[in-house]
Amino acid sequence: MDFNYTPEENAFRMDLRKWLADALPKGWGETVFEPEEEEARYLFRRDWDRKLASGGWTGINWPVEYGGRGATLVERAIFAEEMARARAPESLNIIGQNLAGPTILHFGTEAQKKRFLPKIISSEEIWAQGFSEPNAGSDLASVRTRAERKGDKFIVNGQKIWTSFAQYSQWCFALVRTDPDAPKHKGISFLLIDMNSPGVSIRPLRQISGESEFNETFFDDVEVPAENLVGDLNDGWRIAMTTLAYERGPEDCLARQIRFKRELDSLIDVAGAMPMDDGVVSDDPGVQEDLGRAIVEIDAMRLVALRSFSRFLNGEERGPDASIIKLYWSHAAQRMNEKAIDILGAPGLLTGEDPEAVARGSFGMSYLQSKAFTIYSGSSEIQRNIIGERLLGLPR
Repeated sequence: MDFNYTPEENAFRMDLRKWLADALPKGWGETVFEPEEEEARYLFRRDWDRKLASGGWTGINWPVEYGGRGATLVERAIFAEEMARARAPESLNIIGQNLAGPTILHFGTEAQKKRFLPKIISSEEIWAQGFSEPNAGSDLASVRTRAERKGDKFIVNGQKIWTSFAQYSQWCFALVRTDPDAPKHKGISFLLIDMNSPGVSIRPLRQISGESEFNETFFDDVEVPAENLVGDLNDGWRIAMTTLAYERGPEDCLARQIRFKRELDSLIDVAGAMPMDDGVVSDDPGVQEDLGRAIVEIDAMRLVALRSFSRFLNGEERGPDASIIKLYWSHAAQRMNEKAIDILGAPGLLTGEDPEAVARGSFGMSYLQSKAFTIYSGSSEIQRNIIGERLLGLPR
């Protein structure tokens, strides 16, 4: 892969970097931060999404006719890197922009593209993902939520869980069982569901970090127009695999790599200033070994992502290699966060409200959040199965 950028790509990076410097509040990431209260933070992110849209920085690699700017895949990668480098707020509509939109672009009808894509770009409509269920998490093909066709509509009954941002969403894409007699991978369809429909109810779930990003979502005789079916009836599993390839793909990994590297650099600075007998914590050979390993693993994240980008630029479709990306970064970042707490000790676990907290409590929060890395977007066990069966050709 050629690691050099063209003059046009460098100009794109500089334009974005300048726009971010002007658009973000003065002192952002140093003295100015996101609101700590959860709902205020999500509303802040919604407003940020709309500011991005007004600047033409949402859905940048989508076709112009649907509201995008027709940017290249390399420019999309540059966008992910620069957003993370500027510490820009994470999108409230990340599921709409990164998952729903690309899936509709691939499999949606022309009417669906014109209806949904512009409002995803503008963040007028926020999206949630309705895949997992209480008995169908890692074994996603075991979904039981039913959708029965009656005339020009589907009647949906069932429950989804871990539906991120459902409490703020207007739409949800969901896997539903439309043929209960077919083999479990064959009887699933992909539906777009209006979250304001009668019969939809949402219950937030409190996480170990104290946040309520996830929710339970219940469907009780919810009516969904038949034109909201994406692709063919009972072809939802194939469509969902494309959605998951985007969720686990290199764009997400590139942005995460920069954020994780920033956290690691902060850890190195703190360890280099924290006193210990006859020196500082980073003088300890064991700490040096742990930090060195973390540096290598986090830097390798970028190479893993760029390898996939190289395949896409050569015309290959997204596929099971996304599981390699997801498996690698989730464990590398989890190890880094565990080592951070080992190195910092109890002060590393204090929250930002405690005067003894290190780095505004960021290490403790990152440690708690990292426990989910090897579960969400497909557990590590599932990623290993995919790699073994679909990439290495091993028997089931």
